[in-house]
Amino acid sequence: MPTPAMPLRDHATPAGVVLDSLAQVGEAMIDSGYPVSMVRSAVQDVATANGFPSAEVVVFPTALFVSVDDDGATQTRAVSAGRQSYLLHHVDVIDRVVKVGRVRSGSSAWVNRQLAKVSELSMPFSSTQRVLAYALTSAAIAVLLGSSWLGVALAAVLGAGVGTLLLLGERIPSGYSALVIVGAALGSSLIVLLVARASADSGVLPSLVAPLVILLPGGLLTTAVIELATGHIMSGSARAAAGAMRLLLLAVGIVSAGALVGVPTIDLNVASEPLGPFAPWIAVAVFGLGITVYQCARPASIPWIVLVLYVAYGAQVIGDVLFGGVLSALIGAIAMTPVAVLVARHRSGPPAIVSFLPAFWLLVPGGLGLVGVTEALGGSAGAGTTLVTTIGTMIAIALGVLIGLAASSSLRGSRLPQLFDFLEPVPDPESTPASDPSTAATSPSN
Repeated sequence: MPTPAMPLRDHATPAGVVLDSLAQVGEAMIDSGYPVSMVRSAVQDVATANGFPSAEVVVFPTALFVSVDDDGATQTRAVSAGRQSYLLHHVDVIDRVVKVGRVRSGSSAWVNRQLAKVSELSMPFSSTQRVLAYALTSAAIAVLLGSSWLGVALAAVLGAGVGTLLLLGERIPSGYSALVIVGAALGSSLIVLLVARASADSGVLPSLVAPLVILLPGGLLTTAVIELATGHIMSGSARAAAGAMRLLLLAVGIVSAGALVGVPTIDLNVASEPLGPFAPWIAVAVFGLGITVYQCARPASIPWIVLVLYVAYGAQVIGDVLFGGVLSALIGAIAMTPVAVLVARHRSGPPAIVSFLPAFWLLVPGGLGLVGVTEALGGSAGAGTTLVTTIGTMIAIALGVLIGLAASSSLRGSRLPQLFDFLEPVPDPESTPASDPSTAATSPSN
C-alpha cells in the first residue's frame, strides 16, 4: 500500500515564521483551556500543513516547546502560557483560526496576524450586562440546588456583587487572585449564613454556593481527570493540584464565615424542588443565557449552548432516576458530548469546547467538591463520603466525555482528537485581508 504523500515544504515561508505560528497556536489553545493532547495534535497538524511533519512538540499547562529541523539546523521556541484566561468569544475565534492553520499550506503568516489580534477583540457585552447576567446565573443555580424564593432572590443579589468583584479582579495582578477568591467566598457566605439565622429558612443555604459557581473548578478538575486517564501524568497532576487549591481557597472562606456567625454545618440538600417541578427546567435556560453573556460568548452561539445544556441536564435527570447521583453525571456527559460536537459542525455553531464549559458548570462537579472540602475542614463525619462522591462524579464526567467523543468520532468516521475538523470553506491566506479575525477566519475562499 503506497505511503500517503506529505505536504511539500513551502520555501517561501521561513522556518522562523512557521515556528512562531506553532508557538502562537499552542499558547492560544493552552490559554483557552484545551487539554494538552488536543493542543499537541493541533500544533502538529499546523506544522505538517506547513511542510514540517517531523516537528517535535512538548505541551504543558503552563509552557510549550516546539522544534523544527530547517535544512539540518534545529530551531526551537519555548513559550510560557496559562497566564491569562480567554473568554468564550476569544476561544471561538482562536478555534476558527486554528482550523485554517491545520489544513492550509503556507498559512503561518496569516495565522500569526490573526492570533495577534485576538486580545484586541471588542467585548460583545458591556460590564453592566455581564454583572446582571451573572446575577441571573447565580439565581438559576440556586433554583437547581433546591433553594427557596428567598434564597433565589438572595443568590441574585450576591451574584451581582460577586460578578462585580470578579470583573474588578481582572484588573489586578494574577498574584492577588487568591485574595479575590477567598474574599468572594467569605463575603457571600457571611451574608447567606446571617440571613439563614435571622429568617430560620434553611432554603437560603443553596445561595451559599450559587454566587461562587464561576469559581468552582469543575472544568479544570474534569480536564485533569481526562489527562490522567489518557497518560498525561504531569499535566493532569498540575491541573488537579490547581483545582484542589481553588476548592481549598473557597472552603477557607466558607469555613471562616461559619466560624464567625456560628453555623457549623452546611447542607445543600435541604429541599427537593421547592419551587415546583418545572422551575429547574426554566432555570437551565436562565443559566445558559446568564453564563454565556457573562463569559462573552458570541450572541449567535447562545441558542446552541442552551441546547447542549438541556441535553446534559435532561440526560442527568434521567440518569439520576435510573442509576443514582454519580452515574447520572456520566449519562449527562455522554449525552451532551456528541451534541456539542455536532453543534460545532454547524456554520453558526460554537466550537465544542465553548459548549462544554457551561455544561461542566451545570453538572457542577466542583459544587460537590466545595461541600466536601468544607465539611472536611469543619470536621464533619460525612466529609469522607462526600469527597469520595466528588471524585467519583468527576471521573464519571470525564469518562462520559471520552465515551461521547469516541461515539462522535465513530459516527463521523474520524479519529478521536479531531474536534477541530474544518467545517467552512478555507480562506486563502494571501487573499484574505488581515482584518478582524472573527470574520477573516470564516471568509469563503476566493
